[in-house]
Amino acid sequence: MNDENSKKMIECENLVKIYKTKDIEVVALQGLDLVVETKELMAIIGNSGSGKSTLLNMLGGLDRASAGRLLVDGNDLLKFNDAQLVKYKRDFVGFVWQNNARNLIPYLSARENIEMPMILSGVENKKSKALELLDLVGLMNRKNNRLDQLSGGEQQRVAIAIALANDPRLLLADEPTGSVDSKTAANILDVFRELNKNLGVTIVIVTHDQQLAKKVDRVVAIRDGRTSSEFLRKKSYAEEMGEMKAGAFAGEAESQEELVVVDKTGRLQIPSEYLDTLGIKGSGKIKVEMDGNRIVLYSPEK
Repeated sequence: MNDENSKKMIECENLVKIYKTKDIEVVALQGLDLVVETKELMAIIGNSGSGKSTLLNMLGGLDRASAGRLLVDGNDLLKFNDAQLVKYKRDFVGFVWQNNARNLIPYLSARENIEMPMILSGVENKKSKALELLDLVGLMNRKNNRLDQLSGGEQQRVAIAIALANDPRLLLADEPTGSVDSKTAANILDVFRELNKNLGVTIVIVTHDQQLAKKVDRVVAIRDGRTSSEFLRKKSYAEEMGEMKAGAFAGEAESQEELVVVDKTGRLQIPSEYLDTLGIKGSGKIKVEMDGNRIVLYSPEK
């Protein structure tokens, strides 16, 4: 892999994924573009069927794109052979799933669960490293507890520690807060923020929950298999927390803005509420005009 100071961790260009069965083809991604910076903590949101989980599986080496370019740390995953993909999944990327059964072994303690991937990889000092990871996720006092003695949020923290066991530089989380209540979800997201800050690991969280925008500085929205817009914070989350402590927080409405993404061919996805206002449905047409430094879209009937 490339130098850790390389600026871009992920580069997706015109990424296409088509699932084929005997009778039908399903296009999960249709020309998606995305860039994630090294050491960034960001979220990808979208409704069911939007393509966000398909993208995550390809970033993790669990699935291959049908077309396009997919670079991770400067390496083209589409050109990896099976042995290279195995090494990539083992050494470079970590996974956190919504379903804890994919991360955890129920009859082992929290510490033993974290040690398991290190045993498989031949890591030395497994016990001390497992304890260090438990401390990072705030579960040192639960190290000897089995899964049935842990809450859902505690189990997810153990799952995060397991994903970090082999020192990945890229951490992928698929709906990591989907099975817990809102308070626990906020605590889990705080863990991700601390790991991103203290370990410098790049973290990509996939979710349907737009409230994640309150916890990360960039949220990318995917609609119909294509990057449609980004939610950017005018001030970082850390800056806003500092303002809240000082009693000078300006409020969410003034701190965020949504930007529509224009791909390299000039395509964009206009938010559906805007199209509804114009009365445009399906593959309808609109007028496009230049007005000084603005591009104006309006219904041809007006």
